[in-house]
Amino acid sequence: MQDKTQPITDGVQDIPSPDSATLRVILITVATTLFLASTGNTIVTTALPTIVSDLGGLTYISWVVTAYLLASTVGAPIAGKLGDMYGRKVVLQFAIGVFLLGGALCGLAGNMIVLIAGRFVQGMGGGALIVVSMAVVAEVLPPRERGRAQGALSSVFGFSTVVGPLIGGFLVQVVSWHWIFFVNFPIGIAAFFILRRTLPSRTDRVPHKMDYVGSALLMILLSTVVLIANLAGTVFDWSSLPVLVLLVLAPMALVGFISAERRASEPVMPLDLFRIRNFQAANSVNFMVGMAMFGTIAFMPMFLQVVKHVDPIRSGLYLVAMMLGLIGTSFVAGRYISATGRYKVLPTVSTAILTVAMLALTTIGPDTPMWLIPIYLFFVGIGIGPTMSVGIVSIQTSIPREHLGVGTASANMFRLVGGAIGTSVFGAIFAAGLSRHVQPLMPGVSDARSLTVDMVDRLDPVLKLEVLHGFAAALTPIYYVGAVVAAVACLASTRLVEIPLGPSRAPGAEQTPAE
Repeated sequence: MQDKTQPITDGVQDIPSPDSATLRVILITVATTLFLASTGNTIVTTALPTIVSDLGGLTYISWVVTAYLLASTVGAPIAGKLGDMYGRKVVLQFAIGVFLLGGALCGLAGNMIVLIAGRFVQGMGGGALIVVSMAVVAEVLPPRERGRAQGALSSVFGFSTVVGPLIGGFLVQVVSWHWIFFVNFPIGIAAFFILRRTLPSRTDRVPHKMDYVGSALLMILLSTVVLIANLAGTVFDWSSLPVLVLLVLAPMALVGFISAERRASEPVMPLDLFRIRNFQAANSVNFMVGMAMFGTIAFMPMFLQVVKHVDPIRSGLYLVAMMLGLIGTSFVAGRYISATGRYKVLPTVSTAILTVAMLALTTIGPDTPMWLIPIYLFFVGIGIGPTMSVGIVSIQTSIPREHLGVGTASANMFRLVGGAIGTSVFGAIFAAGLSRHVQPLMPGVSDARSLTVDMVDRLDPVLKLEVLHGFAAALTPIYYVGAVVAAVACLASTRLVEIPLGPSRAPGAEQTPAE
């Protein structure tokens, strides 16, 4: 059993790369499939009001987003394991098919239930596309060159967060909401056939035994965690029967999963990976950075709309500053890794910057100049960007090659679960802040969480200013907690072990992969 303080170096051996032209096509196609999956969630956000007016079902509107998030979270580690067992190519092509099938169900949906079911199917495909795409990089590139490629792929996430809602809004306005699900078909079909021609197939025919019990228990565990984070305290009270059932089910699933993985011949998430120091450190950082990232994305537009009276579209555009910082530093971090072969210092510096940026956000209020807010958000992005590419590279270079898919999936899984839990925790903090700072000022409002811009605008100017200050004060603790989380991530990043990444190109780099 691997000692937890010593990294496994099987994953850093030189890997023959395809020739430059084929490699370029593979990476562009992989980035396209990643963009396909990452926009799958964001493209629908601006279309939700139109979808509800067409299909009805306002009660279920949050599930259009939650179903995709839930499915992508639970499906990613399963897809990563299947990629390790049967090859990335077949899993990637199958995931494209599942994603497009889900999109077809959504586009043809005549009611909200069918739409949500389609989103779940689409999310299963999307989660698989994300992790297998990133694992492909480790298949076709030697360790030294993975940093640059992973940095570029991580930038796709930030880009899709900005572009997805804009594409969705444009399609809804010009054609109809159905086309936000059909627009991906040409891209997906093209990616399917390009991968068929360029990505090497698994040539060995080693028999495998799928860990069905472990897979099912992992899906139950992740599902309960995501559902608790999304439903408890908002849709249902913490003392309600559905939440209590989930709270009991989660630890039972965890115990069952650990027991199943100890007995499985090919566990879906090998427990030995959790003994590897870089696996521990990188995923701790992923989890906490996910909390800070999704917490900022969830609550900053609300502050801008209510306190600064910015319209919804412009409030979303303010997040572009954050994504520019994320994209830029992720790309630069990848270049730095490829040029120097070093990566340990990057997440430590970036999470330190993230800590300072989150502390800066605690100072915003009704009197904060509008030009200052994008600057703060830009530094939040700088604090997040390098952790995404470094996290994956440090995991991939520390684990055995036969677990590359599972290891890559873990990075995405911990980030998404951290985001779900962070959003829930920050939401509870915000609700408590509203009860303390705003509710006493507006006794006629039964729940301060139902406060709208129009309600605030109708208030007496003096009371309005007090309410706005109270609203900002309710948000301040969120960013203090975010700063603490970022500081803990900074400390966790110091545990990374820097493994030599070797030369920038492996011998045999001009070989063309055979079908």
